[in-house]
Amino acid sequence: MSDVGVARPALLRYALRLEYLTVGWNIVEGVVAIAAALAAGSVALLGFGLDSFVESASGAVLIWRLWAERDGADHDRIEWLERRALRLVGLSLFLLAAFVAIKAILSLAGQERPEASPVGIAVTSLSIGVMWWLARTKLRTARSLGSRSLEADSFQTTACWWLSLIVLGGIGMNALFGWWWADPVAAVGMTFFLVREGREAWAGEECGEA
Repeated sequence: MSDVGVARPALLRYALRLEYLTVGWNIVEGVVAIAAALAAGSVALLGFGLDSFVESASGAVLIWRLWAERDGADHDRIEWLERRALRLVGLSLFLLAAFVAIKAILSLAGQERPEASPVGIAVTSLSIGVMWWLARTKLRTARSLGSRSLEADSFQTTACWWLSLIVLGGIGMNALFGWWWADPVAAVGMTFFLVREGREAWAGEECGEA
């Protein structure tokens, strides 16, 4: 969608459609990934599935913020919603990073061996394409609107794209070579991205384009 000459109300409607798609996709993705994680005993897939629900919650916050502007809320109200949205995005990522790190360390210490997960491989592979498109499209729309919270949400979507690659690598190596440790190691790798994106969302910092 071109930004040139597009009126703000049209951009708001487009941003809302992107967030509706984000929430819907991530709910489905999260359910499938968590079910696959429980069936295979995969820590990486479990973290990936939980991150999908964090992304859904972030999308819901953004829908709330965009509704407020669309309905004519005053500037101070919108700024307050922007700050609240950024903090909620950051906090959710911090909590998820802590949970995944603990689960991964316990899995490595206990030498828990996950089974191969064809469903997990399929959902993470599909997610790579979907998250790449969503992240880039949200970032362009956020910059056209001047929305820091939508921009932060696009960074979280970028993080989800990286997480898809990391998780696919971990569960793929386990499936192909029987490297059970690749799964929890991939989960540990996830935490670095989660913490980094959480800090940037909390502080409202700008990152490079997705």
